[in-house]
Amino acid sequence: MAGLFDRQLQAEAYANGRPTYPSEWYSKIADLTPNRTLAWDVGTGNGQAAIGIAEHYEQVIATDVSKPQIEHGIPHPKVRYVHTPPSMSKDELASLVGGEGSVDLIIVAQAVHWFDFPSFYSLVNHVLRKPDGVIAVWGYRHVSVDPVFDPVMKRFNDIALPFFHPSIGYLEDSYRRLPFPFESVGIGSEGNPLLLDLPQETSLDGILNWLRSWSPVNTAKEKGVDLLSEDVVKEFEAAWGGPSDMKRTVIHKAFMIAGKPRI
Repeated sequence: MAGLFDRQLQAEAYANGRPTYPSEWYSKIADLTPNRTLAWDVGTGNGQAAIGIAEHYEQVIATDVSKPQIEHGIPHPKVRYVHTPPSMSKDELASLVGGEGSVDLIIVAQAVHWFDFPSFYSLVNHVLRKPDGVIAVWGYRHVSVDPVFDPVMKRFNDIALPFFHPSIGYLEDSYRRLPFPFESVGIGSEGNPLLLDLPQETSLDGILNWLRSWSPVNTAKEKGVDLLSEDVVKEFEAAWGGPSDMKRTVIHKAFMIAGKPRI
């Protein structure tokens, strides 16, 4: 799916528009691993999850198949960004993170639904430290502001839905159908994700940046459809109830599953 995020402007919109994750999430996940030597952030994007988890681990390897995303990675002394093109083999990826049993924690933020599950989970089982290594995946899909704004967002989502990749289905049902063949560690489980609210103070400009980072917005544009036309933006502005740079509380509906290899 690298091509969906390889456009330079889209990578910039992604870096500027995505919500941040609370520090409590990283603390809770890190508490699951007795060893905190190495974490691997897969599908890192601009690295926001990598730098968050770096507060708890000696080193973080942050990888992404998209070179523009890696180029927008947020610098951090403990984080090493690596471009991993789709042509890279499983053996090469395993070697990159130190080989079998080398990784204490694997995290995937808003990305695992893109992956080849059997191949990725086989690699996870190979590189996680036994018996205490943990994988945690999370995502978010819908947002809520208020009864005026929410229907406008829903209409936009419904219009954009046909342009999404089929993997959007995993986000639509909050990872309930996501294959996750790992032993539960108390943070969700296969078929039963932990549901979380992800509040953020943001402006309408921030929301529009987030929407511009959506792959279907760019897919639709290539097909001659402008999902964020001037009329659509005006509808968002009217529902916002103030200047576009005025900040309001936006709730992203998030979900998380964590587990460890079954031995």
